[in-house]
Amino acid sequence: MEIPTTMKAVVVHTPGDANTLTVETTYPVPTLEAGQVLIKNEFAGINFIDTYHRKGLYPRSYPFVAGQEGGGVVVKTTSDSSLKVGDRVTYLSFGSYAEYTAVPEDKVVPLPDDMKMDIAISCMTQGLTAHYLVTSAHANLISKGEWCLIYAIGSGTCQWAAQMAKLQGYKVIGTCSKGKKDAAIKFCDELIVLEEAAGASYADYTSVDIAAKVMDITGGVGVKCVIDGVGKSTVDISLDCLAPRGIFISFGNASGAVPAFPVLRLVKKSTFVTRPKLNEYMATREEFMMRVNEVFGYVKNGDLDITVDKVFELDNAVEGHKYLEGGNSRGKLLYKL
Repeated sequence: MEIPTTMKAVVVHTPGDANTLTVETTYPVPTLEAGQVLIKNEFAGINFIDTYHRKGLYPRSYPFVAGQEGGGVVVKTTSDSSLKVGDRVTYLSFGSYAEYTAVPEDKVVPLPDDMKMDIAISCMTQGLTAHYLVTSAHANLISKGEWCLIYAIGSGTCQWAAQMAKLQGYKVIGTCSKGKKDAAIKFCDELIVLEEAAGASYADYTSVDIAAKVMDITGGVGVKCVIDGVGKSTVDISLDCLAPRGIFISFGNASGAVPAFPVLRLVKKSTFVTRPKLNEYMATREEFMMRVNEVFGYVKNGDLDITVDKVFELDNAVEGHKYLEGGNSRGKLLYKL
């Protein structure tokens, strides 16, 4: 296969809102470095972390090709590669919003023959994040049969996390906006339905006394674990919902970054807090593939309900980010290359 020298890519030149995403048609195709393979992308995943990079919340060197998750076919390898041209793969690596991406081989996952590309890509950032949240990040401070609170289970990572938490034997209290009740109700034991923020599709976390409802559901005890990807709007609620020696896992910033708070806030119930990210929970190839294989296994066994909500053309990159940040999604979002 002849590989061109230029390609279509979505490039960020300066931090800002979704309109800073620029579709360029003559961006250089990356050259391979040792240990990399070149992948011709079929799809790229759209994730909230992409918006954090775009806005500068997680700083990057500019300009950069957006995205960190994709999948397609290997079109070029280096001499020492265990992969071969034509292999179907998915991966986690920067630069996925493009026709071609050079990816370190240790971040590449060969696909089972019976797995569709869009489903495999959906398993990566969101599926692996959900996996480490419910199996590792809680530091075993929750046991089977105990309650956890997971926000925003109507879509995205927490839709996965709610399902995987139940597979671990935990009881799940979920939240969602009114418009996503039908998508969320099957993923939890108890559902707290919130009003939608004025003029938006995302939840208004002031519309319901979540902490009071959690205490009512748990008989006044609280939950042993909170999985919170919302951020600024829910930090106080999360801390109030914890049981003694429970853990607050703050992993996202959908409503803004969590502000600093005094550690003495934890003393009332001897609670814990952690602010993890995926990279530290796939620190080795072995740990990465352990999580991949478990998530792929859930999919093969029919244990996960995976929804690809919407697929955007790469030319509509701006619309993809606006759709995500507007709270509209009910599942995985993808760009088609």
